[in-house]
Amino acid sequence: MLSLILLLALAGCARLGIPMPGASAAREAESRAIGSACRHAGRAIEDCYTLNTQADKAAVFAGWREMNDYMRENDIREVTPQLPPPALAKLQKSAAAAGNKPPEDEEEEEEAPPKAQQRGGRPLARAL
Repeated sequence: MLSLILLLALAGCARLGIPMPGASAAREAESRAIGSACRHAGRAIEDCYTLNTQADKAAVFAGWREMNDYMRENDIREVTPQLPPPALAKLQKSAAAAGNKPPEDEEEEEEAPPKAQQRGGRPLARAL
């Protein structure tokens, strides 16, 4: 019984902000990988910070800088992302569910004349 209470108490340490041993090294490695991936995808460092708010900014920058140096030394080009950013994808999905066009597909359409100018389904003025 005591071991169960102790186990439950230790499981909540991460939620209280108490660092777990080994977790900081894993978090830093993940943040560096995020920074490297952002640089390889051609994203600006500020965009990388915005898209990955939980990552450690110093480690993200270190990974971004390492990948930048590696890409310059080996003449590697950026890979353009094939998927839209998560916020845009969410916006497009909600627009599609509502039956609207996605924002990037909106084009100016020719407006129909107001109903007051129509008679029998045809506009009053005819083009010659």
